[in-house]
Amino acid sequence: MRWALVKVSLAVTTMVVLAFAVPLGLVIREMARDRAFSNAEREAAAVAPALSITTDRDQLERVVASAGSDAGMAVHIPAGDGQDALELGRQRATDEDIAAVRKLGRASTTGVAGGSTLLQPVALSTGEIAVVEVYVPEAEVTNGVGTAWAVLAGVGVALVLGSVAVADRLGVRMVRPAKRLVKGARDLGEGRLGARVPEEGPTELRLAAVAFNSMADQVVHLLANERELAADLSHRLRTPLTVLRLNAASLGEGPAAEQTRTAVEQLEREVDTIIRTAREAKPQTAAAGPGAGCDAAEVVRERMAFWSALAEDEGRKWRVSGADRPVRIPVARTDLAAALDALLGNVFRHTPEGTAFAVDVHNGEDAVIVLVSDAGPGIPDPEAAMARGRGSGTDGSTGLGLDIVRRLAESTGGDARIGSSVLGGTEVRIWIQLDDRAPVSRGGHRGPVRRRRRGRLVAAYNRSRSV
Repeated sequence: MRWALVKVSLAVTTMVVLAFAVPLGLVIREMARDRAFSNAEREAAAVAPALSITTDRDQLERVVASAGSDAGMAVHIPAGDGQDALELGRQRATDEDIAAVRKLGRASTTGVAGGSTLLQPVALSTGEIAVVEVYVPEAEVTNGVGTAWAVLAGVGVALVLGSVAVADRLGVRMVRPAKRLVKGARDLGEGRLGARVPEEGPTELRLAAVAFNSMADQVVHLLANERELAADLSHRLRTPLTVLRLNAASLGEGPAAEQTRTAVEQLEREVDTIIRTAREAKPQTAAAGPGAGCDAAEVVRERMAFWSALAEDEGRKWRVSGADRPVRIPVARTDLAAALDALLGNVFRHTPEGTAFAVDVHNGEDAVIVLVSDAGPGIPDPEAAMARGRGSGTDGSTGLGLDIVRRLAESTGGDARIGSSVLGGTEVRIWIQLDDRAPVSRGGHRGPVRRRRRGRLVAAYNRSRSV
């Protein structure tokens, strides 16, 4: 906006300066020409009275000398009454021009080498017509024109520069509030809810800043209400959970009863986590500092131990790889467990009994890959499945499972993708970034160093799959 305003001001001021300077320069040149020929007319008029009285050469030479232009003045007296023609001074005009002026009896100008001449007819006492010729050099015609044009050009340049400076200041006055508004909107979009914009600048931008601040306050208020509502709704689950826990306690002994009690305890823990998160308004996927996060291998082993009992009941073969040594990731333990439960739950819900599945952990220099794959029928349209993960909820899905996985990966700067597994079915890949980078959107550009590191990790992962 700032440079656009400067360009417009430059164009408009230049057109205005040209519109005034060009005609004024032409007028100055005409004024200089008129001044030069007016002086010539006065010199010719100074000789006219003497010609009307006498045609004596000596007297006329003295008159011409007294006029101050003897070098540039000539007098042409025709012959008559027994007197020969008389020529005084240097003739520059042609005989035809002199004869034409004498015949017409009207003054005229004609161009000659180095300038112009003024031919002024004068009536003699004998009735003949003499012609006074006054030479006007070109330098006299253009005297002062160059200086005047230079002054005009300087004034024009000064006006253009002044207008550009003023436009630049006005642009800064408009652009700075606009940039602050853009920065505030970006900060608010990135989750910094305390972002506000100074209510300064032109009236329109000031009103926009007021509207933005009001919107930001409303967003904060709505989010606070949403957190309170989530906490209240979660708290209402405590009563049916208590009943469910009491009923589970009366089931007696056995694998099914133990699994039911474990599931109830986990559900209670998840409800408590939701309530605390809603009350504290702190994201659970953000690492709190050095050493924060969890051991991905430990979480994978724990969740596979939970799902293995159900897998044995349904006759499913399963495999865990890469979870035999610690793998630290900047993700909360509960979040990773929720993501794994969502993916493994999808395997049990959407594949036939007896379908094999596997969980693999690949630890790289700056990222960790967690793979959940199965030998089921696969997903015909992975993009549509990820769209469901973003909340469309088609085909009987709530959309929360894949959304949990995607948000967990993107909170670290990674991503989640769906592809074909080596088992012949679906493979969900969770890319967890380790180098403490800000989250990026899907398809965002990454630096060359990060792309090389990612390429090495993908190559190692592909080699491990082919074994």
